[in-house]
Amino acid sequence: MTQFLPISDFWQAPGPILDVRSPSEFAQGHLPEAVSFPLFSDEERAQVGTCYKQQGQETAIELGLELVAPKMVGLVKQAKALAPERQVRVHCWRGGMRSGSVGWLLATSGLDVKLLQGGYKAFRHWVRATLATARPIIIVGGMTGTGKTDILHALRDLGEQVLDLEGLANHRGSSYGALMLPSQPSTEQYENLIAEQWSKFDPQRPVWIEAESRRVGTCRIPNELMGQMEAANTLEVVRSESERLDILVDVYGQANLEELIAATERLRKRLGGLRTQEAVQHIKRGELRAAAAIILTYYDRTYRHDLVRRGKRIPKLDVSAMSVLQAAQRLRCQVGDWGWYSS
Repeated sequence: MTQFLPISDFWQAPGPILDVRSPSEFAQGHLPEAVSFPLFSDEERAQVGTCYKQQGQETAIELGLELVAPKMVGLVKQAKALAPERQVRVHCWRGGMRSGSVGWLLATSGLDVKLLQGGYKAFRHWVRATLATARPIIIVGGMTGTGKTDILHALRDLGEQVLDLEGLANHRGSSYGALMLPSQPSTEQYENLIAEQWSKFDPQRPVWIEAESRRVGTCRIPNELMGQMEAANTLEVVRSESERLDILVDVYGQANLEELIAATERLRKRLGGLRTQEAVQHIKRGELRAAAAIILTYYDRTYRHDLVRRGKRIPKLDVSAMSVLQAAQRLRCQVGDWGWYSS
């Protein structure tokens, strides 16, 4: 049995999500829970598309059938292995022939199939609409090394709603941000991941987000969300420089030295040739604390300049000598005193 469902019902339906688009389409962006289940390879999809343009729909369909026929048994076996409960969700780009064909095949083989009405294209419309939905936001700012991300994670453990933009991007938002992390998603997939989380937040409670520039590595924060962040209540976490250096050494102390040096060299124009060379020499000698102290001069200067540029005065909260949990508890208590929970 096959049934078309709108995105809201499709999300709630049981079974794995099978994305029958080509591997390159999947890599560009996909539903967060989806499994790549291509009907055509990238090359085969290109062949069918060329045939459609040159010889028409009927010939293109015949070519598609020729390409798919040898795969049919394998597709059924793969689907049954992925869905032991015999329930699957299937989609393609527009909810057309590819998902319809795979849905028919799997239903004929005894699976209960739910198809996404409008396909991935409809999902992307949902993403845009979801990201534009207003939520109360609290922005946590602070200079490099203040442990903002760890504080956000502690807030999440305390039951707060947290959107970890750096975690979703697999990047810490600096020249060193990609070290020891997986490759980044495409910006399109980044939007998909954010929208999925955004849709689950309680609109009556604030969402805590770390202050970010428009890009987190190669991922671009959606304009809809960035606009809300710029208008949100913001506080600045403050720690002593000694603590900040401890945090940075703890985070990056296990990184490959050559990668640390390469990341430092990328700052040469902004840090200056002499300071860059000094920092690199410290890294080569394993003196990461001394290198971090030099590099912080650039990041601190950039942070202050950005505050001046925005002309935004924000309250500071000193969490020096506090553990991550203590800092999170202090933030939560303070914003409650400021009345931000009800804003």
